Amino acid sequence: MKARARRGGAFTVVFLLVAGMLVYMGASNMDRSIRAARAEGEPGTFTASHVDCVQHPGHESCTCYGTYVPDDGGPERGDIYLYGRDRETCLIGEPDEAVDIGAASRVYGPEGSNEWMMTAAVIMAGVAMGGWAVRGWWTGGEKRG
Repeated sequence: MKARARRGGAFTVVFLLVAGMLVYMGASNMDRSIRAARAEGEPGTFTASHVDCVQHPGHESCTCYGTYVPDDGGPERGDIYLYGRDRETCLIGEPDEAVDIGAASRVYGPEGSNEWMMTAAVIMAGVAMGGWAVRGWWTGGEKRG
């Protein structure tokens, strides 16, 4: 009697869907991540109004909130945060160079950001999960006898 290869299954399908969603989410964010890394966008000035910090075990995470005004004289945007600032680098009331890349609630410093690394990691995780889910399709599946 010939052993029959098992192909697919509910777990594989769900795992493949999750992998596809990860790749889609990462790919749809790639353009913005690249613009943020290069600080490509509308230059302007960010002025901090307050810092909101959260303590974690062995770590503090802060967000620097304020207003952003584009250099070309466009409308001022309030309740915006400046990506990558912490308690020491968020100077309340002091104007700071910033770049608006089109994100709804944040602007970036002229040095850019490292968000692209997380975006790339999400895409790679999705590709790896998808490859793992369909590995049996390429190898002919596990034979049971």
